[in-house]
Amino acid sequence: MTHLRAMTGLLALLAVPAIPAHAAADEMLPDPAFGQSTLAGEWWATPNVKAEYRPGSLCGQVAGGAAQPWDAILGFNGLSLTKGERYRLSITVSGDPGGPMRALAQKAEEPWTAEGEITRSIRGGQQTLSEDFTAAESHASAQLVFQLGGSDTPWRFCLHAASLQSGQEPEADTASGALSAIRVNQFAYFPDGPKHATLVRKDKARVEWRMIAASGETVASGFSRPEGRNPSSGLDVHIIDFSGMRTPGDGYRLVVGDDVSPPFSVSDTAYGQLRRDALGYFYKVRSGIEIREELAGQGYGRPAGHLGKAPNRGDTSVGCVDTRTARKVYGEAWSCGYKLNVAGGWYDAGDFGKYVVNGGIAAAQLLGTYERALHHSRASSPALADGLALIPEAGNSVPDILDEARWELDFLLSMTVPEGEPQAGMAHHKVHGNRWTVGPVLPHRDRELRVLHRPSTAATLNLAAAAAQGARLFAGFDRPYAETLLAAAVRAYRAAEANPALYAPYTDGSFGGGDYQDDDVSDEFYWAAVELYLSTGDPVWLERAKASPHWSGPLFQEHGFDWRSVAALARLQLASVPSALPKRDLKAVQVSVRDAAEASMRDQRKEAFGFMYAPERFGWGSNQSVIQNMIVVATAYDITGDRRYLQAVRESMDYILGRNALGISYVTGYGTLYAQRQYSNMFAASVDPSYPAVPKGALAGGPNSGLADDYAIRKLSGCAPQACYVDDSRSFSTNEIAINWNAPLAWIASFLADAP
Repeated sequence: MTHLRAMTGLLALLAVPAIPAHAAADEMLPDPAFGQSTLAGEWWATPNVKAEYRPGSLCGQVAGGAAQPWDAILGFNGLSLTKGERYRLSITVSGDPGGPMRALAQKAEEPWTAEGEITRSIRGGQQTLSEDFTAAESHASAQLVFQLGGSDTPWRFCLHAASLQSGQEPEADTASGALSAIRVNQFAYFPDGPKHATLVRKDKARVEWRMIAASGETVASGFSRPEGRNPSSGLDVHIIDFSGMRTPGDGYRLVVGDDVSPPFSVSDTAYGQLRRDALGYFYKVRSGIEIREELAGQGYGRPAGHLGKAPNRGDTSVGCVDTRTARKVYGEAWSCGYKLNVAGGWYDAGDFGKYVVNGGIAAAQLLGTYERALHHSRASSPALADGLALIPEAGNSVPDILDEARWELDFLLSMTVPEGEPQAGMAHHKVHGNRWTVGPVLPHRDRELRVLHRPSTAATLNLAAAAAQGARLFAGFDRPYAETLLAAAVRAYRAAEANPALYAPYTDGSFGGGDYQDDDVSDEFYWAAVELYLSTGDPVWLERAKASPHWSGPLFQEHGFDWRSVAALARLQLASVPSALPKRDLKAVQVSVRDAAEASMRDQRKEAFGFMYAPERFGWGSNQSVIQNMIVVATAYDITGDRRYLQAVRESMDYILGRNALGISYVTGYGTLYAQRQYSNMFAASVDPSYPAVPKGALAGGPNSGLADDYAIRKLSGCAPQACYVDDSRSFSTNEIAINWNAPLAWIASFLADAP
C-alpha cells in the first residue's frame, strides 16, 4: 500500500538543460555527485517542494502539512530497470530540522511498483545510505523518487549525492552460508525432556554426532537416524536424539563432521524469562497511554497513541464509517449518529487497527494464562504475581497478567453500542483509520481519521466471552469491576441473540484495516455461553451451551484454532476450569481433549521437525496454530497428569525456537538466528534505524503457503510449506506480529516454565 498513490498531485518539472552523461558505464544517473555547474537530467519536484540546485547539492524546501509521503516528491525520470538485474542505490542526504524520506527506484506509472527502497527519518548533518536490490520485473519507464511528505512543519531536504548502478555482483548469501545443517532448539531444552535435532542431509547412511560443551569437551555422542524426504520442508533429513544428556548448562553444540549447530542451553528455568518477555510485549503495544521507557526498555518510550493531539486525530471521539463507504463495505448505507471514546486497548498487529474479535481471543488467552496457573500450578506460579511484568500497574495488589488483560477488556467494553441506539448492546467490529496508515510511523503521529465499523455478532460474542471470563478472575481483587464485566457479558449475549446474523463482510482489506470476516458465529455463541456458565454456575447458560452444535463430537482441527474458530477454546475451558459441570458431561469433554491431544501427537511423530501441525498447506499465522495445538496437548496434561503430553509440548516448542526448515527462531531475541524484521508500523528499525526494533519476545507469524503479499510472491514462489517464510518487513503475510499470536506464546511459555 505504501506506493500505490506515489505520484498523485501535479508534477512541476524543473527547467534545466541536459548534459551528456559521462559517468561509469554502469552508473544510471548523469551526475551522481552534483558536481556540474548546471543540473543534469530530468529532475523534477511536486509544487510543495521548492527545489534549489547548487553544485554539490540538490535541495528542496518541503512545505509542512502533506498528509502522505507521496504528497511531496523530488524525483528523476528517464530510467529503466530490467528483470533479474542487480542494482545498487546509494544516496547522501541531510535534513534541517528534519523529516521523513523514502527513496524509491520504481515504475514511472501506476501502480508505481517499487523495486528498491531506502526509508529514513532525516535529521541534521549528512548521512550516506545504500541498498542493493534485484528487479523483480522489467520497467521500460522507471524513476528515482524521494517521497518527503508527512511532516507537520516545513523542512529542508538536501541530496548531496545520488547513484543508481546496474551490473552489481550477486550479494553473498550470508544467512545460508552461516546456516548449520543441524537444526536445534536454539534456546533451551529441558534436562528431563526430549532432546532432538534435525540434520539436513541427503546421505541415507547414519552418521556419527557429538555433543560438545562450551569448553569443547565431548559430553555425548551417537548416530543419527535417517528419515528420508520430509514433505513439509522438502528436505532430506536425519534425526539426532540426545535425550540422554541431562546435565544443565549453556553453550552446548552438536557436531556432525564439519557442521556445528548453533549453541543452546539445557535448563529447567529458562522459560520463565520467555513468559515475562511475551507478556511484556503487550505494554509496548498499548494505545491511549504514554509508554514509559523505564518500564518498556530503552528506545520503546513514546507519547500516548491516538489521544487526539495533532496531527493525530485520536480515538477519544470516534464516529462511524460514512454511508458512502458503508455501501461499498456492507451493501447498505449504514452509519450511526453517535461518537464513542474508544481510547485504550492494544494495537492489533503491524497496523494501528483495533479489532474486537482479535482483541477478544487475545485477552481471553492472557486471562487463561493466569487461570491455568491458578488451578494447575498449586498456586505457586509467578504468573499469579503482582510484579511479574514491568507495567505501570505493578504494585497495586492485582496480578500483572490481570492488569494487562484489563487494558484490553476496558477497550472491548467501550466498543458497545449505547442504550437507545439501534442494535444497543452490540459491539462494533473494529476501529481503524479510514485509509491504511503508511509506516514507519509512531502511533501518536498517525494522521488518519479513525472510524467505527458496523457492529457484528462475532464481535459482540467475543466481548461476552472475554468479559465473562474476566468477571470470575477479577472477583477476588475488584468486586465492582467484576460485576461490571459480568453485566456487560450478559447484555452482550442477549444483544447477539437479538441480532444473530450480523456478519462482518469480506472487504479484501481495502478500507484501511483488515476485515476479519466471519459468517459462522455458532462457535462464538458456544464460547460465550461456556464462559458465562463457568462464571455463574447458572444452568441457563449450560443449556445454551448444550444446545450448540459444538457441544459434542469432534471439533479440534489439525490446523489449530484461532479468532475465527473458537469452539475448541471453549471446550478447553470446560475441561480445565473447575465448575459444577455434571461428571458425565465433564468426562465426555475431557475425553475429547485427550483424543485431540493424541491426534496431535500422532501428527508430531510423523514430522521430522517434531512439531504439532499437519495441514498440507501452512496457513496465515501458522506459528500460533502450532502453539494452539500445543495448548490442547498441554491442557490434556493438566487434566490427566500424563507426562507424555508434557514431553510432546516441550518437543513441539523446539520448532518455534529454531528446529525448523529455515533454522530460525521465530521469537525475537531468542536463539542465535531469530526473526527481527517483522512487519510493523512502529517497531521498524529494520526499515529506519531511528525507530525501535521489534521487541524481545515477539512471535513472528511464520510460514504461510498463501503468499499473500508481493514480496513473498517474488521471493518464495514454489516454496515447500515450512519454507514459505522470509524475515523481511515487506512480507506482512509471513512476518507480521500480532496480539493474538503473542497471547498463546505467553500461555505456552508460562505452562513450560511451571510444569514440573
